Amino acid sequence: MTKRSITEAIVRGKRVLGRVDFNVPMRNGAIEDDSRIAAALPTIQWLVKNGARVILCSHLGRPKGKVVDDLRLTPVAQRLAELLGQPVTALRDITGPAVSASVEDLTDSDVVLLENVRFDPREEANDPSLARELADLADLYVNDAFGAAHRAHASTEGVAHSVPAYLGLLMQAEIDALTHLLDAPDRPFVAIVGGAKVSDKIGVLKHLLPLVDSLLIGGGMANTFLRAQGHAVGKSLVEPDLVSVASELMQSAAVREVEIVLPTDVVVAPSIDATAGEVRPTSEVGGDSAIFDIGPESARRYAKVIASARTVFWNGPLGVTENKVFAGGTAAVAEAVARSSAYTVLGGGDSVAAIEQLGLADRIAHISTGGGASLEFLEGKSLPGIAVIPENA
Repeated sequence: MTKRSITEAIVRGKRVLGRVDFNVPMRNGAIEDDSRIAAALPTIQWLVKNGARVILCSHLGRPKGKVVDDLRLTPVAQRLAELLGQPVTALRDITGPAVSASVEDLTDSDVVLLENVRFDPREEANDPSLARELADLADLYVNDAFGAAHRAHASTEGVAHSVPAYLGLLMQAEIDALTHLLDAPDRPFVAIVGGAKVSDKIGVLKHLLPLVDSLLIGGGMANTFLRAQGHAVGKSLVEPDLVSVASELMQSAAVREVEIVLPTDVVVAPSIDATAGEVRPTSEVGGDSAIFDIGPESARRYAKVIASARTVFWNGPLGVTENKVFAGGTAAVAEAVARSSAYTVLGGGDSVAAIEQLGLADRIAHISTGGGASLEFLEGKSLPGIAVIPENA
């Protein structure tokens, strides 16, 4: 994919509207994890170094088209200023006369951050009027918000129709890493897919199946596959209407000689908030228990498959990591992925959190900033925020 890159543009003295993904976790007005801000730094630094007048915009949380004071971007601007080593002005509006005046006053290498774009109901509706107002602020537009690239919103898609549009450095890195998985993976290629529901991952499972050599399945979604194998799973989360789909996927894998690896032992408990779990074979899950994690034997089997891989993709936890009792399987797989000499890609979400909590993030080749976007990309879907950027001439 050869989309137009911001590095090809002459930006000195130009007003550049940059859509970034600063949707960071907040608690009591403080940022808990600034990794998404840090991920956008290469593009912002490049713009500053090259004399652009930088106008950043992002969403934060789900304000549903209303101003929510706890979701203002002021703390984000403060943290960005610390990381950049220069002032970043947080504006109190998204568009309008005050914003236009502030943008007019910018000098080369200045940086401002517009207010949370989702305070305006027109954002998620991809309203052309908001897209036009955003476009009028700038001479150029750069999209570096991979985490929102699968959304056709005014700031991610609509604006790019009205001003010359480019990809940012983070967006290009995401595309390159995920395209490598689809087009030229070194083999064996192992995919690890977890999470609660098969329904959330059907598309990516079907699309990956012809591409991988082994597919390791965990999390709540593994229960549906175990049910398809004929196992009783007690009170575990199961999607009964997708048992046949799980069976079809396993049959398709057998035909393609793709190894699907499911847990052979699991950690069970009466409830998700239990203070202790019990390891049982998958053939011995009682009717009064539910599965909340893969067991230690399964974790060792998964680690052995990962150790043999030359390419690894991982998305989704192997257990209910919110409860430390059920976090062991995910931690074991995280350590195996980090130890691997393979080209490793993490597809966002809780798998990233597991790697970061263990202090192993620097041992992963690429950590995606977009869980939902990375899955849709790997499903072969067109992402609106990328599709709208023109191809290289």
